Amino acid sequence: MTAADAALPLALTAPVERFLRHLQHERRLSPLTVKNYRHQLAALMALAAKGGLADWAQLDPTRVRALVANSKRGGLESASLALRMSALRSFLDWLVSQGELPANPAKGISTPRTARHLPKNMDVDEVDQLLGIDLSDPLAIRDRAMLELMYGAGLRLAETVGIDCRHIDWVGGEVWVLGKGSKERKVPFGQTALRWLEQWRALRDQFNPQDDALFLSKLGKRISARNVQKRFAEWGVKQGVNSHIHPHKLRHSFATHMLESSGDLRAVQELLGHANLSTTQIYTHLDFQHLASVYDAAHPRAKRGKS
Repeated sequence: MTAADAALPLALTAPVERFLRHLQHERRLSPLTVKNYRHQLAALMALAAKGGLADWAQLDPTRVRALVANSKRGGLESASLALRMSALRSFLDWLVSQGELPANPAKGISTPRTARHLPKNMDVDEVDQLLGIDLSDPLAIRDRAMLELMYGAGLRLAETVGIDCRHIDWVGGEVWVLGKGSKERKVPFGQTALRWLEQWRALRDQFNPQDDALFLSKLGKRISARNVQKRFAEWGVKQGVNSHIHPHKLRHSFATHMLESSGDLRAVQELLGHANLSTTQIYTHLDFQHLASVYDAAHPRAKRGKS
């Protein structure tokens, strides 16, 4: 608890601290996610206390709307406001599950819709241009292996840096990753990625590894997400790619190219590790409703109402 939190009523702060411990230890969310929840809930507590709220049990839909309005007056943009209200709804749902609230007063309170800005995917020629790294420098080989794996398997940045050597099936060409919400999945990758991973594995011991991390910094530690972002951007410039290169662009390109070639939305959903088809649609430029209707009409187990 911060000094600012200490000035707030204990009936506000204590449940929030228990909720954050629940996220960390029971749901096992990432430290960054827990930090974001803490930041948003701290801001909400400050606004609520300023409005005279001393206990979460006093919160009703009218006061929730006041929190939304005060957040907007404070200069919060639509995307940030949606994030703040999502944190509040999750927290209040948890209070309901604990028997501390009879119902969630934030249910049904709308927030401004946010425009979804999709990263422009690279076309296949641009991907080939980026991945045409052919240097003997060990760090260049490491970067090529990361690039090939992220594009070849559609991995998130956090999933990539979290890979250990034992997570790679070197015979079957699969990688085990821990995705969002601590969801595990196995993802296949192609022969090109495997070839570069094997080249990197042969050089990895030169860096005196401190643990089983697959991708290492030059100091032998697990490479950081920030380092990966920096290196990818530099390679984009070196390889003469016109657009800015960042890890998510590779994942988005993977999803788009796979869906354009196969038209199999459900398979791409599984590969990306999405819980919902609607999330997969965000990463593509194809007509989700059309693809979903084609699937539901064609697949023998897609039709509802049949056992």
